[in-house]
Amino acid sequence: MNKTAANRRWDNYWGRNLKSGGYLLRKSIKNFAYRIIRFFMLFGMCFLILQPIFNKISISIMAEEDLYNAMVITVPEHFTTANYQLAGQFMDYWKTMANTVFVSLTIAMLQIAVCTIVGYGFARFEFPLKKFWFACVMLVIIIPPQTISTSLHLHFRFFDLFGIAKMLTGSTINLRGSALPYYLMSAGCMGLKNGLYIYMIRQFFRNVPKETEEAAYVDGCGTFKTFVRIMLPGAKPILTSCFLFAFVWQWTDGFYSKMFLGNIKLLSVQLQQIGERLGNYMIHTLNQATGASVGYTQCIVSTGTLMVIFPLLLLYLFAQKGFVESLSSSGIKM
Repeated sequence: MNKTAANRRWDNYWGRNLKSGGYLLRKSIKNFAYRIIRFFMLFGMCFLILQPIFNKISISIMAEEDLYNAMVITVPEHFTTANYQLAGQFMDYWKTMANTVFVSLTIAMLQIAVCTIVGYGFARFEFPLKKFWFACVMLVIIIPPQTISTSLHLHFRFFDLFGIAKMLTGSTINLRGSALPYYLMSAGCMGLKNGLYIYMIRQFFRNVPKETEEAAYVDGCGTFKTFVRIMLPGAKPILTSCFLFAFVWQWTDGFYSKMFLGNIKLLSVQLQQIGERLGNYMIHTLNQATGASVGYTQCIVSTGTLMVIFPLLLLYLFAQKGFVESLSSSGIKM
């Protein structure tokens, strides 16, 4: 009976194809070819993303002798967790991760708070030189922060607000080595990627119908109350996206962290020093005059990298539903 039903569907298909002059067959072939091409493209993209991670996982559980064994490719012959213990010791992992969570969380919350206010202002209000100031926001996105690193260093090394500190104490204030300069920059929308967050939030609010706010004004809401009670709840998708971006980028940032947070141990900074610490460990603790080999150094660095990104993977597993929904429901239009 199943064969008869299948034959009927097949005959029906060919009958429809003959009536369409072969169009149905051509369309079916195109759809099949499209699916095959899409499969290989997605498979290739996933392979490019996941293969380096799987490679680092494999290396991280290998003993040093397996790194130079030509017979060992993916599966280690001598399984070990000593690499994780050494990487955690060199990075002071748990204390450093606590510092990183605190800094990343507070910086991300501060950045999204101020960028939301600025983005809403650009989307809904008219003020002098509005286009000029928005062009400055675009420049913040385009120009790399390294171009102003010297100015930032001098500004916070000899910090003085309107000359008040020098007038009272006779000298400027050195804010280098503390978290305060970075918090000040984030509060002024000059932190890491703040221009991008302003642009995304502004584009979202521009797509919200103005009738929504007008209805709130008619009901007696003021500007602030309308923003807090009407606009912010509807902006949860884009705020979720921006917050996750801010948290992840701050977690992995090395430029601003080294410039402003030098006295605070962060995972991104500690990871950059793990190779040097491994060499010192091999020379002074294990009494190996040659230090660590290049392969073993890369092994410990790969292990440390996994330990740095592992909390982000957990964050994504718990937040992926909201993150995907926020991106799908907050299409950005010019």
